[in-house]
Amino acid sequence: MVAVRPATAADAGAVTEVFLASRAAALPWLPVLHSAEETRGFIEHVVLATQRTWVAVDGADVVGFAALSPGHLEHLYLAPARRRQGIGSTLLRQVQEASPGGFDLWVFQRNTAARAFYERHGCRVLAETDGARNEEREPDVRYGWAR
Repeated sequence: MVAVRPATAADAGAVTEVFLASRAAALPWLPVLHSAEETRGFIEHVVLATQRTWVAVDGADVVGFAALSPGHLEHLYLAPARRRQGIGSTLLRQVQEASPGGFDLWVFQRNTAARAFYERHGCRVLAETDGARNEEREPDVRYGWAR
């Protein structure tokens, strides 16, 4: 059974593994701009240190995570083998409960699975861009969710 709990600094390695594996599986066309070591530093010193982060755990295994800054869902990633099991929905509900005033998020336009997921959960398209403002230079979509 999967449970959700606040992330701790000790989760940095497992969260990094989920982040890298999820992006590689779901976004194989996305350029890899940072090494695994750089990504771990980002997870440890930015995500876990400055964003409200939850992990989905199955026993001792981190199988997903969500990170929230005020008004903005920064990350929601799942271990590839754990997709389509309700874990993403559970994490998103946690974010929604923590954000009664709503939030926004960005998704790459080509990530049709993520777009369908957020739309099923009540998120609405606010804007589409050509990707000039993200580091991957990949067209993206800004979504918003409000109660």
